[in-house]
Amino acid sequence: MKHTRRLFLAAVAAATMFTASPAFADLKFGVDISPYPPFTSQDASGKIVGWEADFMDALCAEMKEKCAFEPTAWDGIIPALTSKKFDGILSSMSVTPERMKTISYSKIYYNSAAVIIGPKSADKDFSPEHLAGKTIGVQGATTHANYLEKYYKPKGAEIKSYAGQDEANADLTAGRVDYIMADGVTLGAFLASEAGACCEQKGAVPIDVAILGAGVGIGIRKEDTAFMDKVNAGIDALTAKGFFEENTKKWGLDGKLILPKDMK
Repeated sequence: MKHTRRLFLAAVAAATMFTASPAFADLKFGVDISPYPPFTSQDASGKIVGWEADFMDALCAEMKEKCAFEPTAWDGIIPALTSKKFDGILSSMSVTPERMKTISYSKIYYNSAAVIIGPKSADKDFSPEHLAGKTIGVQGATTHANYLEKYYKPKGAEIKSYAGQDEANADLTAGRVDYIMADGVTLGAFLASEAGACCEQKGAVPIDVAILGAGVGIGIRKEDTAFMDKVNAGIDALTAKGFFEENTKKWGLDGKLILPKDMK
């Protein structure tokens, strides 16, 4: 009888452990199909590399899960998540009240400023009033597009949307738009490239958290609470280990990102 009771208790304990830390085999994270360096872009072999690619690898190692990216068009990435084409969105997606009506988010793992860039000149004024009559390029279905629609379009600027940030960058280089707006880090990478030599940062736009969000998190379906808990535990563990500081240094982004330790 005692032996039977010990076997029963062992089985209960094992079941409890499995319930407390469920495994999610072969996880997939949606990522913008367009390049978004230095966070995500494809190398010569087609592998997605970058700051967020390293973050995904470290997070999945922490969670003891096998993970991969699922490249997806940005304007359909939230519907793809809710229709269960992958398990989460790991693609520099800002946490905003509007998006949270549809999905939930992990803890924020970085934040950075939104900026406007344009051709090099003595003119550094990028206020909505000053850019009246100018064409501003932006990736569609983004917080930056929403910001331009609220603050710049009513003042007379023309807003031109693109499927990917690389397309907006190319049109600025070619002179087909006057300015572009995006995350300051990815535009910094563009300005440091040969194609971006034409241009300069005009400045960071005033913060509107309701539109631009409070930072970047992993998008997760509202019902996937166990997965959310596991992801958040992984982010906490990586924060404690100093991963974010090390990864930021690796990619030459010191001082350019607000990291989890700075948000407490």
